[in-house]
Amino acid sequence: MTRPFEISRRGLLSTAAGAAVLSVAGRAKAAGKTLNFADIGVGDPGGDWSGFTKASGWNVNLVAIGNAPSAILNVMIGGGGTSTYDIINIVGGMQPPLISNHLIEAIDPAEMPDWAKDTYISEYLTEGKPGFQFIGYQGRLYGVPSVLQGDAFAYLPEKTGPLDSYAALFDPKWRGYVALENNYTTAGQKTALYLKKAGLADIKDPANMSPAEIKAVVDFLIGRKKGGQFRVLWSSFEQAVDLIVRKEVYVIDCWEPMVFAAAAKGVHAVYADPKEGYLLWAMAAYLVNKRNGSAAEKKASYELLNFMLGGWYGAKITLLRGYMTNPLAPAYAASHPAEFTAAEAKKIAAITANVKHKFDQGGTWQNRWPTHIDAYESEWQRFEAA
Repeated sequence: MTRPFEISRRGLLSTAAGAAVLSVAGRAKAAGKTLNFADIGVGDPGGDWSGFTKASGWNVNLVAIGNAPSAILNVMIGGGGTSTYDIINIVGGMQPPLISNHLIEAIDPAEMPDWAKDTYISEYLTEGKPGFQFIGYQGRLYGVPSVLQGDAFAYLPEKTGPLDSYAALFDPKWRGYVALENNYTTAGQKTALYLKKAGLADIKDPANMSPAEIKAVVDFLIGRKKGGQFRVLWSSFEQAVDLIVRKEVYVIDCWEPMVFAAAAKGVHAVYADPKEGYLLWAMAAYLVNKRNGSAAEKKASYELLNFMLGGWYGAKITLLRGYMTNPLAPAYAASHPAEFTAAEAKKIAAITANVKHKFDQGGTWQNRWPTHIDAYESEWQRFEAA
C-alpha cells in the first residue's frame, strides 16, 4: 500500500521515453561540469546560458520534460530522474507527491542572494497567501519562482467583437468555433470560476473542489459538448496556435504566449481581460534530491537558481515567453542597452505591467494537486469520453 501522495511503480506510465531522454542527458553530463536542467519549454533563455557559465564555470544541459503531473512523476520515479536531473522547472504546486516520493529537497533562501530582492515572493507567494502552494508545503520552501502568469482565453475580434467573460466559451453564438484545453487544472478550473461567479453552480472554492462540485462542472461541460459547442479539446501549444492561425476557432481557452505566436504569423487575436478574473499560477524550479549528487553539483545548482532570480535571465524570459519573472527584469533591460534594445526594454516593462494587473484583479489560483484529485481525474475522463 502506498502512503498519501506516494506513487506506486506499477501505477506509472511506460518509462521508455523518459529513460531515452535521460540517457541523452547522462551522456551530456559525462562531457564535463554540466548541470542537467529539466524544463517544460518556458525556462530556456534561447539557449544562452553564457552568463551563468562565465560566472560559475558550469554548463547547462536543457532537457525537455512534460508538464502533466503524471508525466513528471513517471520520469522522476520510473525514468531515473533523481539519478540525472539537478533541477526541474515546472508549473509549481506539485510539492506533496514530489516530497512524499523523496524527489526534491527543501531549499535554503540564504544560498541565493537574489531571493531577498524578489519582492514578488513576499507579495504573492509567501506563507499564508494562496500562491504559497506553488513553492512551499507545510511551512517549508521547495520551489524557486521562475515565472508568474494569469491565464484566461483568446478570441478573434474580427469574428466576435470584444469579449470580457468566460461565458464566451459557452455562448451558443460561437457553437462549433470554440476550443478548450484538455486539462482539468486549466479549462476545468476556469469553468468552475465562471459557474461560481455567474451563480450557475454552488462552488465554494474553484481551486479545490469537492467531488460533487467537480461533477457539477463536468456535467455542465458535457452538456455543452453534446450540444456541439466545442470544435476540439487541444493538448499542445502548436495545436492551439494552429487553431487560431487557421481561424478554425473564434474563442479559445489558452495561454497568452499563443496570442504572441499567432501575431508572429500575421493573425490578430486578443487575450481577454475577463470580469471573473484570471487563473493565476507560478512556475517553480525544484532542487532534485539527487542520488549520488556531489557537493559541487549542489553548490552549482544553487548558483543556477540564483541566476534565474537575476535581472538578465528574468528580462530574457519575459521577452521570449511573455511572462512576468522577477522585479529586477524591467530595470535590467532598461539599463543594459547593449543587451536589450529600447523597444525590447519597453516590451518587457509592458508585459510585466500587464501580468501585475492580472494579479491585482485576482480570480482563482490554479491547483495542480487538489485534495480530491482522484475525483478530478475520473470526472475529466468522463468529459473526454462524452
